Amino acid sequence: MVGRRVAITGLGLVSPYGGDLANFFKRLCAGETAIRHLLTDDQPRPLSIPFVACPAFDADAVLGKPLAAMMDRFAQLGMAAAFDAWDSAGLPRSAGEESRDDWGVSWGTALGGTLAYEKGYRELWQRGRERLSPLSVLLGMNNAANAHISIQLGLGGASTSHTVACASSAVAIGEAFRRVRSGEATVMVTGGSDVPQAYGVARAWEALRVMAPGNAETSPSACRPFAGDRRGLVLGEGGAALVLEDWDHALDRGANIHGEIVGYGASCDHSHLVRPEVAGQVRAMQAALADARLAAGDVDYVNAHGTATAEGDPVEIAALKSVFGKRAETLPVSATKSMHGHLLGAAGAIEVIASVLALRDDALPPTINLAGNLDPACTGVEHLTAARHGAAPRAALSNSFAFGGSNAVLVFRAVRQ
Repeated sequence: MVGRRVAITGLGLVSPYGGDLANFFKRLCAGETAIRHLLTDDQPRPLSIPFVACPAFDADAVLGKPLAAMMDRFAQLGMAAAFDAWDSAGLPRSAGEESRDDWGVSWGTALGGTLAYEKGYRELWQRGRERLSPLSVLLGMNNAANAHISIQLGLGGASTSHTVACASSAVAIGEAFRRVRSGEATVMVTGGSDVPQAYGVARAWEALRVMAPGNAETSPSACRPFAGDRRGLVLGEGGAALVLEDWDHALDRGANIHGEIVGYGASCDHSHLVRPEVAGQVRAMQAALADARLAAGDVDYVNAHGTATAEGDPVEIAALKSVFGKRAETLPVSATKSMHGHLLGAAGAIEVIASVLALRDDALPPTINLAGNLDPACTGVEHLTAARHGAAPRAALSNSFAFGGSNAVLVFRAVRQ
């Protein structure tokens, strides 16, 4: 579709490293993991898993106690990331003379306020309470994050949440892109947030047998996408946000443009709930490239979905080889989940930020724990095991492939200023 150009003018996240956006990307490029060991005090059996947390995040300090008290942690992380992206875009938090009636929010979350509901179960069944807080529904609803973002920033346009498992925020970003490109919206805040350390959620993922094991010593190296000895994914919490803006509007106000979003493709494998399929992923990537009006040879970096699961990794590599043909052999690919973990509904958003910064800063982050350990079933692309600088990448793909067979692919173009 030919429409308005869409600028990325704001980037924000709650970093698992505890620093700002620049610090986050610097540590990604340095190959530094944020994965640690999570040991809870739950009885009779505590959680003992590799995990990526945001321990430095203080919702009361960032948002203020009254606002933080109205939110489950997933919405707190989302609101903090959105504020960060909004400030990065140089936009005032209070609306001035310019109408924001068509400015909106498109947010992704796989779990929503699961922690709020789990707290309710504990209160009722373990502590014998008969009533819950009247805020419980408001804390737990999946659209809480986008609703709060719209309210706090005075955005009167569409305010939607997307729940598509691991592709939730990628779909949210793609739909936000379409709204700005079509002229329906001038500005969209988009991204995702999730908090998967609820006891029931973590136990459910354990039961699926796709989570990497680990203890205090081994957890930092537990996530090994594309490696021959990979054991599974590592969950993480977080929030990541972008501000997408009509290109001319951004130029008129003198905004700093981090990059340009140029394509979005989606598909469904329509074959199996948890077993990915090459053909479905190929359709999504081809649709995204066609939407961006780019050829395979125009892409200089792929941020892979790369979860470190036995079935998922080889399928993604096979799909990349199908789409990129001979180019695949020299196509730089990395899976940053190896460092920041799998944020479920926020995974696409944090990986989009990594992709946009890779283009903007001319630095391609690596897949760690892979050097000398590549699974023969994952050969055929150029796996980055160390950061690459000075390659002047022109365009990047960010892949998100979810349970349910839902695939979402986003395409970005570098903006040299």
